Amino acid sequence: MRLLAILCLALCVSAVAQEKSSGSKSHKSTAKAGAVSDSQFVTKAAQGNMAEVALGKMATEKSQNDDVKKFGQMMVDDHSKAEQELEGVASKNNLQVPKEVGAEQKAEQQRLEKLSGAAFDRAYMQMMVKDHVKDVAEFKKEAANTSANSDVKDFATRTYPTLDNHLTHAKAVHDAMNKSGSNGKVGSKSKKKNTAGTTSGGPGLNLI
Repeated sequence: MRLLAILCLALCVSAVAQEKSSGSKSHKSTAKAGAVSDSQFVTKAAQGNMAEVALGKMATEKSQNDDVKKFGQMMVDDHSKAEQELEGVASKNNLQVPKEVGAEQKAEQQRLEKLSGAAFDRAYMQMMVKDHVKDVAEFKKEAANTSANSDVKDFATRTYPTLDNHLTHAKAVHDAMNKSGSNGKVGSKSKKKNTAGTTSGGPGLNLI
């Protein structure tokens, strides 16, 4: 009987130890996955900032539409501020920030460089709507990521509302251009309606 009791006790101790070990491995695995996710997010966000600044500068120089020019300048101002804060977050957490945009973003920039006038305005604003839809989704996901680094998560949380605000403005300019025809000019009513969109910012960080 005593031997049976000893065997049972030994099995219980072994089971508890195994459970603790499994839990520890699971926690480490989750933390590692979170770190990979943080690194990927920072890389994408940084490349997005650089791309938007470059394209925004291009819009201020090439566009024939005042609303497009103003939107482009907002992208330059807001993304420059975003990049500065992101670099601070990355430096604090030993995360690498890329020095240049990705291959796809380079290709988009080269495509826009070949366009001018109304064709450029249409292509640029279409790209801005598409990019911001994607950006809003990615930042919202990171803000809700329970395994994310707290600083990175906080950055995404503060930035998300501004991205959403910029998406609204991008859609407004794009839709106004479509309604006015293919001449790339927004009507006076549309300009009045979108005046608020010419100021940088919105809730949270001044970004994309």
